[in-house]
Amino acid sequence: MLIIPAIDIKDGRCVRLYQGDMEQETVYYQRPLDAARHLAAEGARMIHVVDLNGAVEGHPVHLPELAAICAESGVAVEVGGGLRTLEAVEEALAAGVERVVIGTKAYEDQDFLRATCQRFPGRVVVGIDARDGRVAVRGWVDDTAMEAVELARRCEEDGATRIIYTDISRDGTGAGVNAEETVRVARAVGIPVIASGGIGSLDDIRTLAGLAGEGIEGVIVGRALYNGAFSLGEAMAAAGGNDAH
Repeated sequence: MLIIPAIDIKDGRCVRLYQGDMEQETVYYQRPLDAARHLAAEGARMIHVVDLNGAVEGHPVHLPELAAICAESGVAVEVGGGLRTLEAVEEALAAGVERVVIGTKAYEDQDFLRATCQRFPGRVVVGIDARDGRVAVRGWVDDTAMEAVELARRCEEDGATRIIYTDISRDGTGAGVNAEETVRVARAVGIPVIASGGIGSLDDIRTLAGLAGEGIEGVIVGRALYNGAFSLGEAMAAAGGNDAH
């Protein structure tokens, strides 16, 4: 199972939020590139970058920081946050990312998701962020009535290569991953699912690794790494040592 460390960028800095609240941030690095270099030195195979300002404003805000990470870290990068036009996706890919994560727009506009998947086959991931099993959009500010499982099935049909499932109520809390809901989404689709939100201990990693057969391909880890709950190497070992991209 792939361990994917996260770099969330807000106002040019590497931060972590508590339950997605833009007002509850902890700054870990003044420069996101420094975070990426540290993670690369620790053995990261892929880094998950989130443009938090972009997610709220609806367009990418941190392309220079993203380009620097792609050019100088030596690690594959996926990015999400504000990618709501084909032009924005093109800009992210031009910055050097391996794949893009579409969130809000995948929910709001099926035609856009289909067109993006057709234009950039194999490079489009859908981020499904859920609160109590229902999809939340626009930087987690707006809740919807749609079940995460329903959206996952729809996005698979539209051409998404994989799903990142985040439980918002767990994100940034270290309270433990919502394995039950993650598995429910994974069982509903035939494409890989990456778990996100609430990872607080190596036991969470081991739990998810034990569910790899259900279609869980990887896990995104943020605050637990930055707070020193465990190292990236320890997380990889707990995942079974299979950290190849």
